Amino acid sequence: MADTRHFGRLAGTAIVVLGVAGAFLSLGGWFNPKALTPARFADGFERVDGIYSGFRLNHAKGVCVSGSFESNGRGTRLSKAVVFKTGLVPIIGRFSLAGGNPYIADEPAMVRGLGLLFNLPDGEEWRTAMINTPVFAVNTPQAFYDRLLAAQPNPDTGKPDPEKMAAFLASHPETVQATKIIQSHPASSGFENSTYYGLNAFWFMDANGKSIPVRWSLPPVQPFAPANPTAPARADKNYLLDALIAGILQQPLQWHLIITIGQANDPTSDATIPWPDVREQVDVGTLTLDHVESEETSPCRDVNFDPLILPEGMAPSDDPLLSARSAVYSQSFTRRAGEKKLPSAVMPSELRK
Repeated sequence: MADTRHFGRLAGTAIVVLGVAGAFLSLGGWFNPKALTPARFADGFERVDGIYSGFRLNHAKGVCVSGSFESNGRGTRLSKAVVFKTGLVPIIGRFSLAGGNPYIADEPAMVRGLGLLFNLPDGEEWRTAMINTPVFAVNTPQAFYDRLLAAQPNPDTGKPDPEKMAAFLASHPETVQATKIIQSHPASSGFENSTYYGLNAFWFMDANGKSIPVRWSLPPVQPFAPANPTAPARADKNYLLDALIAGILQQPLQWHLIITIGQANDPTSDATIPWPDVREQVDVGTLTLDHVESEETSPCRDVNFDPLILPEGMAPSDDPLLSARSAVYSQSFTRRAGEKKLPSAVMPSELRK
């Protein structure tokens, strides 16, 4: 229902929508039965990480949060989306670690995610899924899939086959360059003091019909502190998520929502390429997260953080990863909805005692 409502609002951006729809159909195998389908993609995650009943195929380990977004009104000149009007909207969110194993030990080098659902007053929703790296490592669905398989651990060593990864990198110079950019940005010490990036480009449309390309990010109000990559392994396998939970229980955590405005020559179809630092950035409001709970009791467990669920005033760009993410998220949701739910590895209630 939400997807149908969303696509119905994009009549004014027909070219963009046709491009996204074409990519979606291609990924779905409508044009080629041997294509990289959502089901095949999902099978790849299960092949690499194993099958964990009731959990997401990626970012399986996580904790649910809620709070609010307070718009300062500055975003109304960029987009007619109601979320940017001055005021508060409720938020449902989820912090997570990349990978399909929900019981893996926390490590500072692991990619961290933040999914958000903005419940807007007119019944619309805005959903976004962000990670803590400034660019993405790949720029096509096929490259994501190939890199996923190349990183599959060898059963004997527990580590990826270096020859397979070397072969992948040799044919994907964009990944090599993106990795250099990612490594030049040190990871923070925790979830609470990390910046999260939307990565993909989108279009904003204002009340006069003007469209601009944008990306968004969430820098924290909490002061940054770098992670210690040489620190010994922690006895607490959930130490990063436990620290996040303890932080929210102590006081609300906050981030600024920053919209970066692209120019005509900035790429909108390649998430491995950063836009220049000199691009205009607009602080449009503050995200406050003040409640945390396990997935067993939170509505976030059944939220699909589909990046194509957008309010009027926003539209997807020509980035092929957007339609792929939407399709695979849907496949993951369908699979886990029919599975027995196993207990989460992260239980906020334990830290309240």
